[in-house]
Amino acid sequence: MTNESLLGTFEQLVLAAVMQVGDEAYPPLVLDWIKRNTGRDVNRGSLYVTLDRLEKKDLLRSSHGDTNAERDGRPKRYLRVTREGRDALAYARASLLASWNGLEEILGGTS
Repeated sequence: MTNESLLGTFEQLVLAAVMQVGDEAYPPLVLDWIKRNTGRDVNRGSLYVTLDRLEKKDLLRSSHGDTNAERDGRPKRYLRVTREGRDALAYARASLLASWNGLEEILGGTS
């Protein structure tokens, strides 16, 4: 895993949210998932910048659905995490868990 593959906290959260939402993941559902599961009220622009960055890193792919009159003719942007994205997320998780090893005792059992 290279330094370019290291994920920031918000990137991890976005990848996890896309995976949790599943096959029908698109940005509004990802925002809803993040808010519902973390309590974070994420700015829509921040999400789109992060999605674009993850796509440039080949950690995420997007595709466009059919146009829709409800959406003023704009197609939905569907999202899926790539194999590289899954690997990067698994690496980030393992690294974080390893860094916490032994801290429970130091922190007095709080988590």
